[in-house]
Amino acid sequence: MMNGRIGTLAILITTFSTQGSADSIEDFYRGKQLSMTIATSAGNDYDFRARLLARHMPKYIPGNPQILSRNMPGGGGIVATNWFAKLAPRDGTSLMMIQSNMMSAQALGTQGVAFDARKFFWIGNTSQTPNVINSWHTAEVKSVEDAKTKELVLGGSIGSASAVYPVLINKLIGTKFKLVTGYPGGNELNLALERGEIQGRGSNSWASWKSTRPQWLADKKLIIIVQVALQRAADLPDVPTMIELAQNDLDKEVARFISADTAVARAVVVTEETPPERIQSLRRAFDATVKDSEFLAEAAKTQMDISPLSGEESQKIAESIVNTRPEVIARARELLGDMLK
Repeated sequence: MMNGRIGTLAILITTFSTQGSADSIEDFYRGKQLSMTIATSAGNDYDFRARLLARHMPKYIPGNPQILSRNMPGGGGIVATNWFAKLAPRDGTSLMMIQSNMMSAQALGTQGVAFDARKFFWIGNTSQTPNVINSWHTAEVKSVEDAKTKELVLGGSIGSASAVYPVLINKLIGTKFKLVTGYPGGNELNLALERGEIQGRGSNSWASWKSTRPQWLADKKLIIIVQVALQRAADLPDVPTMIELAQNDLDKEVARFISADTAVARAVVVTEETPPERIQSLRRAFDATVKDSEFLAEAAKTQMDISPLSGEESQKIAESIVNTRPEVIARARELLGDMLK
């Protein structure tokens, strides 16, 4: 009888404790206004995804707070990520749609990086889409083999993948990509493509092209010549990956290190020191949101790829990128040279 009473008491204590924690989280978030920082200019895939989450995720967060989105472009994502690490509130009210190459930028010691991505807490990732390098339909370069003999002028943003990929591939296989930087975001790069200022983009996510410029794809205005991913996308079966292009084992490891970012291509993080129970609450809210029928229907209208990973899975991938072995980082730095300054 005594054992039965002790067991019942333990169950009651656990129940009240769990309920108290849930009530505490609900009390904290009720009436709050959360922020969603977007490290790019408006009107691109990062922006669309962040705002889509901001509209749908609150109904799954206890207390149903609002999430307000704001754009903070600059430095290929470094400006926003530095701000987020140093100045954003650390209480579970600050979220960010982090740019996918921030972990490799940190590992490489890219100039301007003043954050440690391992201290962020990953809430979840919405897509594992590859990044791609493209040429415009009027350019002479239609394949990576063409790019070995003909110059292709690619637009990009300093510090971002769009600047890193062309420089790295030039060193790996001798392509003649010429990089033009100074564009703050995807919209500006697309306008430059249409105006003929550039002949391609140094990087964009494949999902972004499908969701933001489906007509360009339908009209064959975009020629995808390289994909950056751990394996070829099912709908890009004939486009080589950067890993496949590398010509020796160490360079393949470098290409794999750079490509690993795409496994967490569109992830949401919160600041360090966020209380564990709020991290868990936000992670479970994210998990529920990416299965929500209204969320998925809205994503489908713009052909937005949703291939989610949990916060726990995303965290492991992000940390593994930053912790890449020194020999690989040293070779990557050698290949990228002044690009990191």
